[in-house]
Amino acid sequence: MTPSSITFLTVAVVVAIALIWVLRSGRIREKYVGLWIIIGLATIVLALWPGLLTGLTGLLGFVLPANLLFFVAILLLMGVCLHLSYEASKLEEETRMLAEEITLLNARLDKLQGRLEETDQP
Repeated sequence: MTPSSITFLTVAVVVAIALIWVLRSGRIREKYVGLWIIIGLATIVLALWPGLLTGLTGLLGFVLPANLLFFVAILLLMGVCLHLSYEASKLEEETRMLAEEITLLNARLDKLQGRLEETDQP
């Protein structure tokens, strides 16, 4: 095993341990863990079989294995950004709806309090 493979394997194991710790402590939701598990497994596979990256590089038409890694990394980052944008948009819509509902409830409460004050006066 080459030093770079050992480094990749060590990083993958550390990330896996950190991921399990963060998931168990409830700091990340399960739906976000899937992507990180896939990335960790891919890193472990590439660390154990470094020739696989070279083979994929030729098969997919890339000149250098680093180019393939950068391409895949960019695609993953774009996917994460798209997913986070989707989640942020969904949260913004939920926040707007809750704010509208609170406003309506406050208006109803004010109206009911006004009626109670009218009935309390002699």
